[in-house]
Amino acid sequence: MTLLFDFYHNMLTDKQADVIDLYYNHDLSLAEISEHLLITRQGVRDAIKRAEMIMKDAEDNLGIAKRYITIRNAAEKIQKEIDEIELSEQVSSLPWLSSRLKRIRNHLNDIKE
Repeated sequence: MTLLFDFYHNMLTDKQADVIDLYYNHDLSLAEISEHLLITRQGVRDAIKRAEMIMKDAEDNLGIAKRYITIRNAAEKIQKEIDEIELSEQVSSLPWLSSRLKRIRNHLNDIKE
């Protein structure tokens, strides 16, 4: 849910975003959130359920988080391939290739951040 919140928090009301942030990112209980925001525990629970539904619906329609995970996993696989290539003796004898692999690694790091 935290990944969905990262992508879709702007689709929530300020109160829903606050509740989700406190619940998932700060690991507060319903009672703690209700005390903090001065609303009932039922109000907190309802806000969480509504916000989760909004974010899940957005993900079902847009698929941004799923694409992000796919791209990140592919970048990690490419990173492992680069690591294996760099260990080969042939790369050490070809400085241009080593330099090129470092540039590719930097591009992958940009994607993963």
